[in-house]
Amino acid sequence: MMEADGDLRALGAAVTLELCGSWDHPPPCPLAPHHARPDRDGDGNTVALRIIFATEPANEALVRSRIDSALRQETLTGPDGRTSHWKFLGAGPGELDPAEAEHARRLTGS
Repeated sequence: MMEADGDLRALGAAVTLELCGSWDHPPPCPLAPHHARPDRDGDGNTVALRIIFATEPANEALVRSRIDSALRQETLTGPDGRTSHWKFLGAGPGELDPAEAEHARRLTGS
């Protein structure tokens, strides 16, 4: 859940900060190249955040834990000073959507 005027980019930025240490760094992301896509539902308050990432199999649990940790903070102040708040309702692994396949290939560098 996110305030209707909340900045959707804050969700992905929180994940980037947790995985990379900064949202302003040269690529590739050091632990797990990733992409976040937030989508608001019809009521405007519920946001589904889709994150795809690439990492070594041994790092998958760590990456998932860091993503959850970032989202459980439920707040982020961006470089513009704007603070966004959300309520973290949960997370879980999913299957890569066929429409995401090309993006996933770019993340893995293959």
